[in-house]
Amino acid sequence: MSDYVSFECRGDIAVIAVNNPPVNALSQPVRAGLQDAFAAAGDSQCRAVILTCSGGTFIAGADISEFGKPPADPWLPEVLGRVESMDVPVIAAIHGTALGGGLETAMACHYRIAVSSSKLGLPEVLLGLLPGAGGTQWAPRLIGVEAALDLMISGQPIGAGAALKAGLIDRVAEGNLMEAATVYARELIESGAGPRRTSELAVATAHLPDGFFDGVREQVAKKTKGLPAPQKIIDCVESAATMDFESAIELERQRFTKLMMSPESAGLRHMFFAERQAAKIDDIPQGTPIRPVNSVAVIGAGTMGGGIAMSFANAGIPVTLLELDNGALDRGIGICRGNYERSAKKGRYTADQVEYFMGLISGTTSYGDLAGVDLVIEAVFENPDIKYDVFRKLDQVCKPGAILASNTSYQDLDAIAAVTSRPEDVVGMHFFSPANIMKLLEVVRGEKTADDVLATVMKLARKIRKVPVMSRVCYGFIGNRMLDGYMREAQMLLLEGATPAQVDGAMQKFGMAMGPLAVADLAGLDIGMKARQAIPDLPDHPSTHVADQLVEMGRLGQKSGAGFYRYDPETRQRIEDSQVETMIRAEADALGIEQKSFSDGEIVERVIYPLINEGAQLLDEGIAQRPGDIDIVYIYGYGFPAHRGGPMFYGSMIGMDKVYSRISEFRETLRADDWNPARLLKTLAEGESNE
Repeated sequence: MSDYVSFECRGDIAVIAVNNPPVNALSQPVRAGLQDAFAAAGDSQCRAVILTCSGGTFIAGADISEFGKPPADPWLPEVLGRVESMDVPVIAAIHGTALGGGLETAMACHYRIAVSSSKLGLPEVLLGLLPGAGGTQWAPRLIGVEAALDLMISGQPIGAGAALKAGLIDRVAEGNLMEAATVYARELIESGAGPRRTSELAVATAHLPDGFFDGVREQVAKKTKGLPAPQKIIDCVESAATMDFESAIELERQRFTKLMMSPESAGLRHMFFAERQAAKIDDIPQGTPIRPVNSVAVIGAGTMGGGIAMSFANAGIPVTLLELDNGALDRGIGICRGNYERSAKKGRYTADQVEYFMGLISGTTSYGDLAGVDLVIEAVFENPDIKYDVFRKLDQVCKPGAILASNTSYQDLDAIAAVTSRPEDVVGMHFFSPANIMKLLEVVRGEKTADDVLATVMKLARKIRKVPVMSRVCYGFIGNRMLDGYMREAQMLLLEGATPAQVDGAMQKFGMAMGPLAVADLAGLDIGMKARQAIPDLPDHPSTHVADQLVEMGRLGQKSGAGFYRYDPETRQRIEDSQVETMIRAEADALGIEQKSFSDGEIVERVIYPLINEGAQLLDEGIAQRPGDIDIVYIYGYGFPAHRGGPMFYGSMIGMDKVYSRISEFRETLRADDWNPARLLKTLAEGESNE
C-alpha cells in the first residue's frame, strides 16, 4: 500500500504490516497507510486480518517529531475507529513494545496475541497527557477499572504474562509470532467468531464501593502533587463506567486537548526532548570510535565509591574497589552488600541476583592490581592534593588507553589532568549520591580530553542507566555552580524574616522534591562549612552565618539529630525549632538586616531566579552546551520538578524579560553583587521585549 504499511492476502487471511523503523512510530504516513490498508482489507474477500510490524517491535508509540505541532490527517482516533469497525476479526500480533498509541492500536483490534517478551503500556502521563485515541475507554473494558487506572496513572508497562492474566491480550505466542497469529486467525474463522469490538464490552462496576472515584482522586493527588493529567485520567475512566461510549470518547478528547495545552505537559515534553539531546556532544560526530570498557576500578570505597561500583555491577561490568587498608575495603564492600540485601527484601532483586552483583565487585589495596582495567574512577575526598596524588599513581600503573576519570564535584579537572602524562585520557564523571540510584552523570570535558574518551563515557553512561550531560570545566561545573545562588538566597531569606519551614514549604509547593534547607540538613551542614574553609581568601557572606552558627552549636543536620530543624530519632520527621528562629533573629539584628514577611511567590522568585541567571551565564561562557542540558541536570540531580521543565525552560515560560526585570529590581533593593544579571539573560530579555 505504501513504503510504510503493506497489505497482502495470504489465502483468506489479510496481513497488514507496519514498516517505519526503528520503532514503527505512528507518524502521519503510517496512519494514512493503515487507513488505506484496512479499507483494502474491508473490500477484499479476506475472512480475518492480522496486524503486525516489521523490525524489532510493534508500534512503540506516537511520532515524537509531531509533538507540539497541529495534528495532520488522518487523526489516530479516526484510523482506530476504522480498525475497530471491521466486519471480520482483526488480530494484533505484538512483539517488542506496544506503548501509548501502539497499545491503543492493539486495543482497537478485536483480538491480541503477543510474544512472551513483549511489554505493553500507556505511558502518556509521563508527558503530562492521557491516552487520547480511545485508550481511557478501551482499557477499563478489557482489564477493569482498577487495573486500567494503575496502568495509565503509573505510566509503567507490564509484561505479556501480566497482560494475559489481566485480559489485555488473549494469548501468549509460543514460537514464531506470525505462525501463532495465523493459527489463531484460522481458529477464529473456523469457530465462526466474529469481531469482538472493545467499545461494545461492558465496564464492570458492581464491585466498586460508593465514592470509589473520589477516593482514588484523593489518593492520587497526594502522590502526584496536584498534577492535572492523573486527575483527568480518573475523569475519563469514570466516564467509561457512567456514560455511553461516544459521550465518554468525546470527554477523553476534550481532556486530552486541554492537557496538551497545559504548562505541565509542555514542561514534561521539553524534558523528554532535552534528555535525548543532552546525550549528544555537538562537535563530536556520530560514529566516533569508542574505547572498550569491559572492566572498571573505583578509587575509594566510601558511600560514593560503593554506589559507583554498584552502578557498574548492575550493568554486568566487573569492578574493583581500591582502598588504603583492608578495614576500609571490607566496610565498603559490606555497604554494597547491605544495599543489595535491603533491595532484595523490598522485592527488587532475588537472592541469586544479589550474589551475581556482588560477584562482580572485588577489592584491593594495591594500585598494581589496576594495571589491566579499561576505566578508573577516582572517588576520594574533595581535596585537590589527594586527587593529584591518586592520578600520579594511576598514570604510572594504568595501561595505555585506559580512561582516567575523576568524580570531583568542584575541583579543576584540567589541573588534575596536568599531573599525568596523558591528559587526553582524563575526564570528569561526576555521579550524584546515592550513585547507585541517582540517574544524573555530569561528564566533564577537560581542555585536552580526547573526543573518543568523551564519546565512550557518554555511551557508557547509558549502559549503566545514567542520563549524561556534558559540562566544560569551571568551579562546580553546571549543577553545583548554580547551586550557590540557590542556597545563598534560601539562607538570606531566613535573615530577612522567613522561617526554615516557610522557605522549604514554598519550594515544595513549587514542586521541589525537598526544600533547600532540608536538603542542607540531609547533606550535613559541616560539609558546606568545610568546603568554604578550604577556599583561600573566600569573602565572608551573611548567608553562611546561620549555617555556620548551627555547626558551632553542634547541629550538623540529620546525622546529629538537629540542624535547621530538630529530627525525631525514630521517624526522622522534621520538627520546627524555636531555638533556631531565635538565633536567626539575633543574627539578623547583629547584621542590621530588617525582617519582614514573605509570600510563597516571593520566596520562589528569590530562590529560583538565581538558577536561571547563573544558567544563562554558563551558556554564555560555553560551560553548558544548551539550555536543555541545564534543565536535565537540575531535574535529575537536584529534584527540580519535571513538570516545570527545569530552570531554563521555567524561565522561558515566565518570560526572560520578566525574569531579567525582577533580577534588576533585586539588584537595586538587595545585595547588588549577588544580583548581577547575566549578559545572555539581558540579551534574551531585550529580544523578547522587541517582539
